[in-house]
Amino acid sequence: MEAQKSDSVQYIPHDYGRRSEESTGTESQDKVWAMLSIERTSPDQLKLERRERASLGWKARWVKFYRSKSWSYWMLLFLSSFAMMTAFPASSLLTRLYYTNGASSKWIISWLAPAGSPISALFLIANCVVQGEYPSLLTWELTLAYAVIGFLSAVDNLMYAYAYAYLPVSTTSLLGSSSLAFTAILAYFMVGQKYNSSILNSVGIMTTAAVLLGLDSNSDLPFGVSSSQYSLGFFLDIGASAVHGLIFTLSELLFIKLLGRKSFRVVLEAQTATSIFATIFTTIGVLAAGDFQKIQTEAQNFKGGPGAYYEVFTWSAVSFQLGILGSVGCLYLANTLLAGVLNAARVPATTIGAVIIFHDPMGGIKITAVVLTVWSLASYLWGTRSLGQNEENEASERRHQPVSNAT
Repeated sequence: MEAQKSDSVQYIPHDYGRRSEESTGTESQDKVWAMLSIERTSPDQLKLERRERASLGWKARWVKFYRSKSWSYWMLLFLSSFAMMTAFPASSLLTRLYYTNGASSKWIISWLAPAGSPISALFLIANCVVQGEYPSLLTWELTLAYAVIGFLSAVDNLMYAYAYAYLPVSTTSLLGSSSLAFTAILAYFMVGQKYNSSILNSVGIMTTAAVLLGLDSNSDLPFGVSSSQYSLGFFLDIGASAVHGLIFTLSELLFIKLLGRKSFRVVLEAQTATSIFATIFTTIGVLAAGDFQKIQTEAQNFKGGPGAYYEVFTWSAVSFQLGILGSVGCLYLANTLLAGVLNAARVPATTIGAVIIFHDPMGGIKITAVVLTVWSLASYLWGTRSLGQNEENEASERRHQPVSNAT
């Protein structure tokens, strides 16, 4: 019997294996651990565990996952998600309000987006003081990464500024949800994110919604906007969504490769640094266009007077900064997928707000596009849920790697 046991393959759980490696005991103690694993981790036992895990249901798995995280994790994730779902729609509506009430500068509104960086800086300083931590060492590699993401953010903001100037908010928001498709594609190639048929179906549905909006361009042409301007805004909105997806993916790579996930402080660092670079790049554009000199004139001609102008001015900067901070927080706490899903999930709220405030037209094709967007989001969530189950099964099999018993 001993000879048979020594020649057989034992299935040792990952926990047992780690415990054996950490042990400083004798060789006989290692054999004891191996013998204890014979009855616990046989192939039949693995199959039984897999069936039991499948029978638990999504509620039991969710409870297990919930208990595996600290309360501070869930609080930060809730605040980050809440910021994305509220601040981004508010920023979109305020941007359109800026244009409908008489202002016209694309550079100014794109400059306001990162100009709220002092908000992130204040959060960063407070975090460092309370936690007794110091910011990460600013290396050349990290500085270059911040500069690249900051430059892309500046380009993204300018493209969105043109889109909001020439398109209704509801249309801009629906087209902006296509960033989920771009995020999915870029995350696959750059981060190695896995996908399945449900997620691919989601990308196809989102593309169909964008095509429908393009075919229905004549039904929601804003007053004073030409067909060429509408087309320019349409394609710049799609382009901005692609850049937005690239920013999401690069931000996750920033955490994976350079910053790590040591504490939430790195989220505040990344947001502050990239916003500063985005502000620098945008300020160069504003100075070159001479638009800073237009602020006083715009304020005087603004519907509601200078007070209303500067209120829109201020709250646009605050809301956008909070929204971006929330998206970076979701990237840090979860992944690119969650950030992309929440970015698309805010579309219905923005669309309803645009219909109520700006009386955006909601024809049959646009309503269909909204339904397709929600359907795409549901398909995406279902696909990520299925992927999570598959990864859980694969992780379980890796924990039970076959190990030959030493003689």
